Parts: sequence; C-alpha cells; structure tokens
Amino acid sequence: MSLERIDAYLESHAKDFEEQLKTLIRIPSVSAQPDHDPDTRRAAEFIRDDLAAMGLDARIIPTKRHPIVYAESLGAAGKPTVLVYGHYDVQPPEPLEPWLSPPFEPTVRDGNLYARGATDDKGQMFTHLKAVEAWLKTTGGLPVNVKILIEGEEEIGGVNLETYVAENAEALACDYAVISDTSQFAPGKPAITYGLKGLAYFEIHVQGANRDLHSGTYGGAVANPLNALASILAGLKGPDGRILVDGFYDAVRPLEDWEREAFAELPFSEEEFRADLGVGEVFGEAGYSTLERKGARPTCDVHGLWGGYAGPGPKTVLPCKAGAKFSFRLVPDQDPAEVEKLVRKHIEANTPPGVTVEFISHQGSPAVLVDVDSPGFRAAVKAVEASFGVAPLFIREGGSIPVVGLLKRHLKVDTLLLGWGQNDDNLHGPNEKFSLADFHRGIRASAHLLDELSRAT
Repeated sequence: MSLERIDAYLESHAKDFEEQLKTLIRIPSVSAQPDHDPDTRRAAEFIRDDLAAMGLDARIIPTKRHPIVYAESLGAAGKPTVLVYGHYDVQPPEPLEPWLSPPFEPTVRDGNLYARGATDDKGQMFTHLKAVEAWLKTTGGLPVNVKILIEGEEEIGGVNLETYVAENAEALACDYAVISDTSQFAPGKPAITYGLKGLAYFEIHVQGANRDLHSGTYGGAVANPLNALASILAGLKGPDGRILVDGFYDAVRPLEDWEREAFAELPFSEEEFRADLGVGEVFGEAGYSTLERKGARPTCDVHGLWGGYAGPGPKTVLPCKAGAKFSFRLVPDQDPAEVEKLVRKHIEANTPPGVTVEFISHQGSPAVLVDVDSPGFRAAVKAVEASFGVAPLFIREGGSIPVVGLLKRHLKVDTLLLGWGQNDDNLHGPNEKFSLADFHRGIRASAHLLDELSRAT
C-alpha cells in the first residue's frame, strides 16, 4: 500500500528532516527588523529550493517587503485541491538573556528542539513540506492537487499577502486549506482547532494641557490625562468581566449546547491552571468556565500604558499626555468594523472634561468557526488519529490567525487548523521549543491527510 511506503520513507528519513529543519532555523528571518531583510530572503530561497528539489514547480514572488514562496502540483485529475499555508518569518528573539542556548542555533534538550521559529512556524510548516516530499519520492505523485503558499510577513501583519491572495484568487482556488500554527490541547492529547477568535486592536492618546505641569501648582485645576485615561479604560469592562460598551454583545453568537458539553469534557484542571500561572483565583465573565472564557467568549484587555514619570524616586509632575493600547478578542458574528464604531462612540461619551482623545484603530479580523461535520474535518480527524494513536479533541482557541479569515474572504474556503505544538512551547518568548516526536507525528499526520482528503466525501 502507498501509505505503508510513505510511513517507511518518513521513518528512514527522520534524521534528515531534523537536520534540514535546523538549517532553516539557523537563518534569522526576523521580518520586523530591517537588518534581517537579507535573512528573510535567504529563508525564502531555502524553502523554494527544497520544494524544487522534490520536483515541484516552485518560485519566489516579490512583494513590497518580504517575498512569498509558491509551489504547486496539479497532476491529480478529478481530485480535490489542497492549499497549504505557512510562514517562514519569526519574532525577534529579544530579550536574549533568558535564552539557555543561542536563539538561532537549534539545540536539542530532553527531546525538544530549542530555537526561535522551532514551533512558530518553521517547524510546524515544515511538517507539510516533508509529507509532500514523502509522497513524491515514493510514488512519483500526490493523491490530491497541492498548492503551497509560504509567506514572510505573518509576524508583522501579512498585509502584502492579502494583496497577493486578492489579486490571484482564481489561481489559488482550492477545496481545502491547511495550516499548522496552533497547538495540541496537552501532551498526548492532539487537537483540531475549529474556532478562533477575531481581533479589534486600538490605541488612544489623551491630551490635556499644552505642557507638563507642577502637580502642586496646577493639580485640582487642570485635568490630568493619566487620571482621565484610567477612567476611560476602567469604563470598558465591569468588575464581573462583562464588557460595558453599548451594543457590544448584540451580535455575539451563543455557544451551542454540544459545545458547552465538549468544553466541560476536556481534561482540564483549574487548580493546575492557577498553580502554573501563580495566581490565586481565575477571573472572567460570570456564567462561563475558564476554557469557555479563553476560547469562546469575547474579551477586553489593556496591553500597554504610557504617560508621566515612572523613573526612580518621586517627581510631582502633572503630565500633559498619556496613552494606552488595548484590544477586544471577538467571537463569531462580531464585525471588527462595527466593534470599532461602538468602542469609538463609547469612549467619546465617556471622556472626562478637560482632555481630548485621539482614537487610533490598528488591526482587525473576524472570528472563525469551522464545520466539524464537514468531509475535510472528518478526514483530518482520521489522519491525526492514525499518526498520534488517539482521536483528536475539538477545541476553540482565544488567539487570532488573520490569514484564516483572509482565505475565507477571498477563496471562500474553510481552513483545517492542525496544531502539532504544545501550549508551553514559548512561541514569541525566550527558549521557544518544539517536540521532535511531535514534529515527526505531524509529518505523518500530514502525509495521511493528503490520502484521506483524496477520498473525502
């Protein structure tokens, strides 16, 4: 059987795959830092060359910043077309002090590969490339048509990718999209993510007087922008965790009964959760469990504050400016543009006298919900179980992956979110890691997925 030959190829080439991944990881493709622009190009070229060596039609597509790598194999007549997405760019490694080994020198400890990009997303993306290689090298073809789209700007917003996809929607047309940029539920508990939250991210600047003032001379007579900012932010959410913006919940899709039952059945210990984080109590919207709050209910959080004096010792300044960055994680049926209007109106109505507010909207993306009873989803379940030895759990995540909504918007396709990493892989942080066992299980699951999708009905 073809799958037996595929599995044998994967086993015999396991060490080769690890060394190839290490070579890719050694390229510091930090998309946010212009000094690394040559490195992002090198990473793109590495992926293009790897795909071309498999026999694929692979090429680099320039953008206004970092290039896209595209490859395809369309020889499976009458079979579905699968679009594989990933990204080769990585987050900056700073701060460097906490790293136990250099961030761009992949190091194996206790079965884990430690390096920036190990799990996000070089390691996870690479699983799909090696699955394609296994099919091509053992059978000379693929059981489905495959289009591979690897970008270099995911960590800085992926603006140029959206332009490319919108302008090439017909060429990128597919039946299924596959992304591995999420996590398993826990070690030994693989999961398929069927829901992602959306995002609405904002910044406000509060202006008071035309200069900083002495708080003794002017305090009580002139509005303090920091005090005003604190009032505005406090008015976004009540002490019970419920968001106070008028109309915010109007479009929120309620959790279905089967979803609440599924959340309740997930192997989760709130006590262990609190102990791991070092917090005495959990917090969130009343009437929902911790997992429901994390994965399936909207949230509001402040991410940064600035203004006044925060150095050592006292300084009795009344600052003339203050600011904050904050966001809302959204759930299905909430429109980021509509949320922006509601939040803007709320802040205008709740700005204290004596200050003015500049409201800035950054990025926004809608939530994603995938049909768990679709042929593609059922195929993914079979593929994951064949590789990991247990049936995957179905989960919703609190994070946002804007490309999923992008593909839905322009290609009208749902995405299979197959995460091979773990929640403690420290993506974006020091000592990022990826289990090598999960790396190989991910390759096998991806290889089996191509077979399962060829027969999905």
